[in-house]
Amino acid sequence: MVVVGGAGGIGRHLVRRLTADCGAAVAVIDLAASLARHAPPPGVIPLTADARDDTAIADAFATVMARWGGCDAIVNLCGYAEEARPVVETEAAVWQDVMAGNLTAAYHVSRRGVPLVRPGGSLVHMASGIAQIGTPGYGPYGAAKAGVINLVRTLAQELAPAIRVNAVAPAAVDTAFLRGGTGRGVEDGPPRRLDPEAYAARVPLGRLAVPEDVVGPILFLLGPGAGYITGQTLYINGGTYFA
Repeated sequence: MVVVGGAGGIGRHLVRRLTADCGAAVAVIDLAASLARHAPPPGVIPLTADARDDTAIADAFATVMARWGGCDAIVNLCGYAEEARPVVETEAAVWQDVMAGNLTAAYHVSRRGVPLVRPGGSLVHMASGIAQIGTPGYGPYGAAKAGVINLVRTLAQELAPAIRVNAVAPAAVDTAFLRGGTGRGVEDGPPRRLDPEAYAARVPLGRLAVPEDVVGPILFLLGPGAGYITGQTLYINGGTYFA
């Protein structure tokens, strides 16, 4: 099992569940700074790579291939957003960087990782509810995650029946992402991207998501209970339905 972005808030919870509860052999691919800040549990293989870098991702998966000869599943959790600003005020370099860190990264992980996945295996990408509804200030992030959803649908058809491909699309999750991001070294303090109380008041279940709310659906998509599910995006939003 390979978890890309496994040193992040959701990733750490997922890795713990995979190793402790499922007994899976796990490799984590993440930024060097993130791995240094949050070392994986004993027995988990840490591999340094920036998912925007095709060569680095190829090298990381080559290491997985050399050690294991393949894998049963890949979960790609990497992604980030810049500070909120209107699309027309977003510089081209910022737009391209957010696209690279979300959509292009998902492409690199898919292209380099899928050849390692054994028949019957699974690939799960991280999307976002913003991809469906659009959110002012998050134009490039929403567009990139919408691209991930389309990529998942395409891959699911191209790789069937050997490999299932799905996505999870959470609403706001109480992790470092809301504060700046693990990969950027901003993990503490109050959320910068939203007002937690105001946000929770709009959610039928009355709260922000926590990492375990996302981990459970990922484990479902990886497991036999989802054996007839591919090309789908599972929205995890506490009942906040999209127009």
